[in-house]
Amino acid sequence: MISTHTRRIATVGAALAAVLALGATPAAARAPGGIYTGMGNCPLTAPAMRDTTNLQVGCVYSVTNAGSFRIGTTDVTLSSPITLQFGVYWPAGAPVVEFPDGSSANVYSVVPPANGRTLTAAPIQVAIPGIWNIIPGVTSVFAQVELAGPITRFVPLATGESYPVFVLPIKLRLINAVLGLNCYLGSNSHPLILRPTTGTTDPQPPNGPVTGDPGVIDVQADPNGHSAVVASFAGARLVDNEFAAPGASGCGLAGILNGLVEQAFGLSQAGAGHNAVVFDRTNTSLAVDESLTDLAAALAAS
Repeated sequence: MISTHTRRIATVGAALAAVLALGATPAAARAPGGIYTGMGNCPLTAPAMRDTTNLQVGCVYSVTNAGSFRIGTTDVTLSSPITLQFGVYWPAGAPVVEFPDGSSANVYSVVPPANGRTLTAAPIQVAIPGIWNIIPGVTSVFAQVELAGPITRFVPLATGESYPVFVLPIKLRLINAVLGLNCYLGSNSHPLILRPTTGTTDPQPPNGPVTGDPGVIDVQADPNGHSAVVASFAGARLVDNEFAAPGASGCGLAGILNGLVEQAFGLSQAGAGHNAVVFDRTNTSLAVDESLTDLAAALAAS
């Protein structure tokens, strides 16, 4: 692990100078490779990342390749990847979470990516209960997972602990010819708040405890001699069956079909203890460094 002693972080100008001195192209001009693959949108120039009181800064790239949602009485299979990308920093206050076994883990703050979206996912086709699906988008619904607020409390080393890896507020956009383009389950003001864990959940009945899997964990030093370290979590399984699902909004003209959507998807039974999410075959890479200058140089050199 990297020492948690504070090191002053240089300005962005100094970081770029260091990169050019190495004879490399700045990170923004080409995609990082090797153990830094996927981190090209890491927000190295964001003010929060440049704060000289930060103890650590880092980049995260994560792809979930399988899984499922259950909301109310409706089950949805995650048939296409969900990608997360963002920067992180460990602030001067050095927040940690203490686990029952006496160990602890850093709690990182999250910074949105420099370009692109924090969360990217393709729409998933969902059959409407009781209707024979013969015309996709008419006799079925396409559900689009969207971020409904900032990701918070990123604790990557909560591996195997019954503690959330992060707090993820989302909303589900339901796209259908009849429902219109602004039909949602959840909203920015009332999101589905997911707290996925690789440990064991403690839900309200009728749900029972389920257990995730941290996957195969590996830690690699930077191959070009920089101070950055990359931790990878391959094939992880994150679970949450403790959240409640809010109602529908914006479905049909002036929301006239909100009630119909809630009835069709069984949202009367969508309180805490009735819903579940599984993020399966999740591969995550986390690069951390005490120095923003060094992290930028490591990405460029890759």
